[in-house]
Amino acid sequence: MQLEITNSRGEQLHAVLELPAGRRPRQYAIFAHCFTCTSDFSPVRNISRELANHGFGVVRFDFTGLGRSEGDFSETNFSANVQDLVEVSDYLAQHYQAPSLLVGHSLGGAAVLMASAQLPAIQAVAVIGAPAEAAHVAHLFQEDLPEIVARGEALVHIGGRPFTIKKQFVEDIKANRVLEMVKKLRKPLLILHSPQDAIVGIEHAAKLYQAAFHPKSFVSLDGADHLLSNRDDSNYVAAMIGAWVGRYLEKPAEKLLSTKGEQVATHLDLENKFTTKISNGRHAILADEPAKVGGDDLGFSPYELLNASLGACTAMTIKMYAERKGWALKEVFVYLSYARKHAEDVNLDNGKMGMVNHIAKKIELIGDLNEEQRRRLIEIAAKCPVHRTLAESVVMETGEL
Repeated sequence: MQLEITNSRGEQLHAVLELPAGRRPRQYAIFAHCFTCTSDFSPVRNISRELANHGFGVVRFDFTGLGRSEGDFSETNFSANVQDLVEVSDYLAQHYQAPSLLVGHSLGGAAVLMASAQLPAIQAVAVIGAPAEAAHVAHLFQEDLPEIVARGEALVHIGGRPFTIKKQFVEDIKANRVLEMVKKLRKPLLILHSPQDAIVGIEHAAKLYQAAFHPKSFVSLDGADHLLSNRDDSNYVAAMIGAWVGRYLEKPAEKLLSTKGEQVATHLDLENKFTTKISNGRHAILADEPAKVGGDDLGFSPYELLNASLGACTAMTIKMYAERKGWALKEVFVYLSYARKHAEDVNLDNGKMGMVNHIAKKIELIGDLNEEQRRRLIEIAAKCPVHRTLAESVVMETGEL
């Protein structure tokens, strides 16, 4: 869901609110992206959406002058980033609910540490690869510093992109003392950092940890790079934050997506590519498409869900039959794949030609079973309700609610 947030300078900030399946968050959070990044940066999206699965409404936004936010980046500085965070928090408090969690990546981590002092509603802070001082970012344009000081500005290249950095920016990052603020922080702090971080060294995490008071926690992102380029790393970060923050925030009763009297409801916000929320009113899961077809791969694809339904029903049916017979079945594995195949390739004997829908279902039975018992359980596997439904003609009706 896109938000319209205007900062105190009258500039429009591009922001997206990620919501859990029920669209009714238990808590709200703000995610601050890294220096010169944007809210559409893959790790930012991944972490925000995964935190939404933990019941948060997460706002990810572009700092002034970056991404799709208005303003001139050269006229901004670290203090302006902190002010943007405060104003996004004010917007949430006015239109939804004051955020209780701040999450920041890299320089965005330093910004949330500074902003937390101005936001009494914040109950916890998590930083990822954050520097212990905002001035650390100057190493990205170290060779251009003499020109910035002499001329008042310089065109620098960061991550292959040009940015105008002015003298006031350099002076501002020096003036903002992050460690001093951390020493005054009296809120739970989670520090996530990779020992292999080549942009912001692990010593920054040590300084932040030493400066902070308890409760404070550290999670090593072993093997991750600074930008969390590996999808597994950003998913791990979100899982760690989601689990950690639950210890410090009160959890209101979770409200799931209403099925409006039906068995299942799905919801796709078109701000997302294919990520679809699914609920039966008691539980929630995500569906998505793989990255190779343009999805974000945050959940099972529709056909994988179809296979999962058949596999689960098959395993349950086999288990119930074996228990009723008193057979020594211990475990059931069901492996499934869907494909479109030529009718002649699947040995159809009904005269049908052309392409047909085909599901391959392979079953592994674990237990002290004789051959006759195994043969009978494989027969029973084809009698599960979902198998029979898929094998029969299904009448479907589609209408508008």
